[in-house]
Parts: sequence; structure tokens; C-alpha cells
Amino acid sequence: MTTMQIVIIAITVFLNALDGFDVLSISFASPGIRAEWSLGPQALGFVLSAELIGMALGSIFLGGVADKIGRRPTVLGCLVVMAIGMYMATSSSFVVGGLVEPIFSLFVAGEVDRRLADLATWRIVTGLGIGGMLAAINAVAAEFSNGKRRDISVAIMSIGYPVGAAFGGFITSVGLELANWRTVFLFGAGVTTAMIPIVFFFMPESVHWLTRKQPNNALDRINHTLRKIGHAPIAALPAVTAAVRKRSVEDIFRGSLLPITIIVTIAYFFHITTFYFIVKYVPTLVVDMGFAPSSAGQVLSWLNVGGATGGTVVGLLAMRYNVKAITIGVMLVSTVMVTLFGRAPADLVTLILICMASGFFTNGAITGMYALFAKAFPTHVRAFGTGFAVGVGRGGSVLAPNLAGALFAAELGRPEVSMIMAAGSLVAAGVLTMLVIKPEVPEAESAEKSAGATDFKGAVAHGR
Repeated sequence: MTTMQIVIIAITVFLNALDGFDVLSISFASPGIRAEWSLGPQALGFVLSAELIGMALGSIFLGGVADKIGRRPTVLGCLVVMAIGMYMATSSSFVVGGLVEPIFSLFVAGEVDRRLADLATWRIVTGLGIGGMLAAINAVAAEFSNGKRRDISVAIMSIGYPVGAAFGGFITSVGLELANWRTVFLFGAGVTTAMIPIVFFFMPESVHWLTRKQPNNALDRINHTLRKIGHAPIAALPAVTAAVRKRSVEDIFRGSLLPITIIVTIAYFFHITTFYFIVKYVPTLVVDMGFAPSSAGQVLSWLNVGGATGGTVVGLLAMRYNVKAITIGVMLVSTVMVTLFGRAPADLVTLILICMASGFFTNGAITGMYALFAKAFPTHVRAFGTGFAVGVGRGGSVLAPNLAGALFAAELGRPEVSMIMAAGSLVAAGVLTMLVIKPEVPEAESAEKSAGATDFKGAVAHGR
């Protein structure tokens, strides 16, 4: 791989770091929001899950857009949406709150006011951008890597999430001491906006996507990308057969891809339920144990330090060993660690250590899942396949804070709720045992050859 290919992978890491910070920004801010607005457990769970609804929709629908119009414009558009959503979340009087308040009242009876509805709306908007961007950058990381380093590239991309969450936690713990919860969203909006020109100037369109779609000026655009990443240009477009042209994003629901789609989606759904319980409720539960909000932010940050470490370790192991077996193993340990969190004493050091271990294994499993997405789905459906699995799977992320909120409202304690929520990883591990990915998926292999990817020896698909 050339230096520029590595730079592009690094950009996807930073973009995923925005995902990590944006998603967890509401967790950093939740103690302050709860105190200022006097929210009950059900209303708090609704606010915590709002952007996850948007993420599910964005992953499914905008993932398909990335396969149709390209990775680069999708990423740029999603960044704009994210920046707007983060900035507008600082307002509590925008007219949209009054418009959607009756709808949200159906889900949180008696606890929704205009401020809450407004915040939830802009968190959903932010989630739309995050979901679409995540599906697109997973494809970017896979397609700008060579075959030998694809797994580690996708794994490195995925660790951007906990890195962004950890960094954001340290920054916002200071911001919460100096100001209030709105500074969290202002910081996120500023950093997200700063990434737009970086993507515009340094992330070209994927050669894989251009080869499949062959839009206007495809040859010039392919050669522009090849020169930019340090490879020789080509003289003519590779031939694309009629069979390849007929391929569509709906192929994930057909043939040998259908069982793969079902299994990875269900596994992701259940594991993400466990993951989002721990990352969404750590700040609130730590505050409930008598610690300051800034200390709760530090615990969450160390959880994400563990997550970044776990993602890195799983990525390195995936280069040598079976990624499916590794993912199942870390899911099983995730079950144990999240259960232990529920029984941890009110000691800050102990909480940090247990949360670091929980982050290590829960995020390590997510890294494994993204590596499996890249292996399972061919180029023409890679963004949509990933987006669909992540989008439907994000239903687990919506379920997690709402289910946990309902359990706490039913007067179950932290040990019982943690044990119930930890079971998601256990179920995911069991489902994943049924996954079978052939070394060469027929649809993907034939598409690569038909589209002429083998003509790019030394380039992206068969890079150095």
C-alpha cells in the first residue's frame, strides 16, 4: 500500500472517531440534561436512544446511496448533516420541538416537553448522518486497501470509534467543569465541520466503485484516483458484462448472500444491545453511585481506551487467525465483563478497570463484525450490506437504553439490569457460530473479474 492509501485509511479512522464522539456526546451530557430538565428514567432513555434511531435509518438508506452515487459524496453529505444536527442540539426553543412534541408524547407519556422534543429531533438528524457515513467509510477502508491488508485496515478504521469517544470524554470532562452540557455538542459540531475540507481534498472516489458503475468521465476519474494514491493510470476502462450491470444492492437478499445477511444482522443486533447499554449508561450509573459528572466522563473515557485497545488487538489477530472464532470468543468474555460491571463497588479505580475491560471486549467484537462485513459482502453491495446489517442491528442500540430505562423504572438494581443486558453478547456469539463465509464468494469473485479489477495489478485491488 502506498502512503496516500494509508492517509485515506487514517481519514476513515478520524471520521469514525467523529462517530464515536457524536454518538456518545449525549452520554457525556446526560447527567447535566437530567439535572437541568428534571428528567425521569424513561425520558432519559428516550433521549439517549434518539440519535440511534437516526443511525439505523441512515445506515440502511444512505448505505444504499453510497453504492449508487459513490462513497465520497455520501461521506461529505453526511458530515454536513452531522454538523448541523450537533450544533442545533444546543438549542431548546427551535420551532421543530413544538411540531414533533405530539409524536414523541406517544413514546414517553407525560414526560415530553418542547425542549426534550427539540433535542431528540436534532439527535435523530445527527444519527442519520452518522449512520450513512459509517456504511460508506467501511467500504472506503476495504476498497483502498489491498487484499492482504483489508482486514487490518477495516479493523483500524473501526477503532476510531472508541478513540473518538475516549478523546471526547477527556475534553468534555473539562468542558463540563468550565461550562455546561451544551459545550459538548458545540465541540462536536466544530470538529465535524473541520473534517469536511479534509475529506473534500484528500479522499478521492473509490476505484472499485468507479469500475463497477462507470459514470460519466469514469476513466478520467479512475486515473485521477490512481495517480493520487501513487499508482500508474490505465489506458481504457475494463469491460463490464451485462450480468454485472444487472447486479443491484438488493443482491444481499438473494442467493448465498441471504443467509450471511441474516446471520450478521442478528448477531450485530444482539451484541450492540449489550455494547450500547454499557456506553450509554456508564455516566448516569457512576453519578448515581455518588461521583461527580466529570468523574463519570473519565470512567467512560477509560472504557473507550479499553475499546480502542481491544479493536487494535482483534484487528492484529484477524491477520493471522480466524476472525469469526476471535469475534465469538470476545463476545463471550463481553458477557462476563458487563455482568461484573453491575456488581462493581463504588470505587473509582475499580470502576475504571472493569469498564476498560468491558470496552476491550465489547468493542473488540464490533471490530470483528466489521471485518466480517468486509469479507462477506462484494464491492457492489459492500456499503449497502454493511449499512443494512448495521442499520437493522442499530435497533439493538435503540433498544438498549430504552430497555435498561424500563428495567430501572421497574426498580431492578444495577446488578440485575447489567446481567440482563449482558445476555445480548451471549446470544450474538451463539448466532455467529452458524455463519459460513466461503474463501471466495462466487458473486464477489465473478464481479471482480468481470469488472476488470484484475487489470489493476499493483493498484488498489491488488496493491503493493
